[in-house]
Amino acid sequence: MIEHIVLFKFKDETTNEQKEEGMKRLRHLKLELPGILDIQSNHNFSDRSKGYEMGLTVRFTDKAALENYGPSDQHQAVVSYLKSIGMVDTLAVDFEISEEK
Repeated sequence: MIEHIVLFKFKDETTNEQKEEGMKRLRHLKLELPGILDIQSNHNFSDRSKGYEMGLTVRFTDKAALENYGPSDQHQAVVSYLKSIGMVDTLAVDFEISEEK
């Protein structure tokens, strides 16, 4: 399995309602793209976030599913929306989940 983590930073003018809509669109990708096992997104509440206001985690079946996700039309439509509402930066980390025995 692959874990994909993204942090988002927005302009001050971006409203919570706009961010909520962005998270809704991100979570909906589970219904649109193959290989997504779980997807979560919400507002940050930590004071250690260095200005990143929203987080996303996506768990994929494998690397091929992750590689399909990024350039897909559905994902790119959400990215376009996030940019249109004032997304100014993202930080992403991807790693393989090992099953310890």
